[in-house]
Amino acid sequence: MIGAAFRGRLGSFDLDAAFEVPGQGITALFGPSGCGKTTVLRAIAGLMRLPEGTLRVNGETWQEGRRFVPPHRRAVGYVFQEASLFPHLSVMGNLTFGMRRHRGSSPIGLDEVVDLLGIGRLFDRHPTQLSGGERQRVAIGRALLSQPQLLLMDEPLSALDRFSKDDILPYLERLHAALSIPVLYVSHDIAEVERLADTLVLMEAGRVRAAGPIADLLADPALPLIHMPQPAAVIDGEVVSTDPRYGLSEIAVPGGRLVVSGDLGPPGMRRRLRIPANDVSLGRHAPLDTTILNALPARIEGAEPTPDHQVTVRLALGADGKGAALLARISRKSWDRLDLKPGELVVARLKAVALAEPAPPLSTRVTPAARTATS
Repeated sequence: MIGAAFRGRLGSFDLDAAFEVPGQGITALFGPSGCGKTTVLRAIAGLMRLPEGTLRVNGETWQEGRRFVPPHRRAVGYVFQEASLFPHLSVMGNLTFGMRRHRGSSPIGLDEVVDLLGIGRLFDRHPTQLSGGERQRVAIGRALLSQPQLLLMDEPLSALDRFSKDDILPYLERLHAALSIPVLYVSHDIAEVERLADTLVLMEAGRVRAAGPIADLLADPALPLIHMPQPAAVIDGEVVSTDPRYGLSEIAVPGGRLVVSGDLGPPGMRRRLRIPANDVSLGRHAPLDTTILNALPARIEGAEPTPDHQVTVRLALGADGKGAALLARISRKSWDRLDLKPGELVVARLKAVALAEPAPPLSTRVTPAARTATS
């Protein structure tokens, strides 16, 4: 478990942020620019000491009262917005620099990091010979080889173009799946957060608005995320089977099963699905003579009107309403015409189920894409 609470005034900015999140997986600190995300991250790293602060990381107290563990004694790996590599060192030199700072056992080995990040062919190059995405992968590798108990990532993709972002995201997903190190990931890009995070800390004007599982916060009517122009639900599922004839996979999710395009791996493999609210329609009966492959029973939990005469409907999959959270964005006219009400059972018809492209075998190059099943 990671528990943090920081309070202080920095110029005209007041910070009063406290949260407790799991000591594993990826936790995203999300919010608009200037809300205090980076300040919190720097306080966790010990790079700034606020007047009041408490920090515990998986049973160790790094700050409380007069106790303050200095930055060099905190087992933290820090990845900045810009990859701060040493320009006079090769990729291998940058990687081994992090290793030299570590004494004792090495639970994260060089070969493992190189394979996870796909940087073996870059060993002899210098930073000026690397693309932006390659530089960031090397910076992540160097941070990991310092054997951190906690990895901090401060908007690591913000300086990259769209192609470079799409190129590096699968590597971050691979790290998430392979390593047990908790990650605090700062971002103001909701697409990154939806794709990577298990837990979300939503910040606003120096305060923590909410903290919890990302699927819950995306569908919380009290939070602004549900009112975004293009809200979406994220659902973690498990591969049940594949159909080579039609190039489809069946994914079990809480409350039902979904069909997604592509061979998504052997049975039991975990996959994250992203379902935009605009791609979910509602009906009282299962559709007939349609190309839509995914139609599941769901219970209406609530509805939030939007200024543009639409309604964001909060759903829970399954006839019992105990499955995964789902969102549907429909017209106000459709809501009234069907006379829908909270508590009622409906059929959610999913026009598109998207899956972030999985990381390919280590011997192949990543070509990011999105897979969808619509018909």
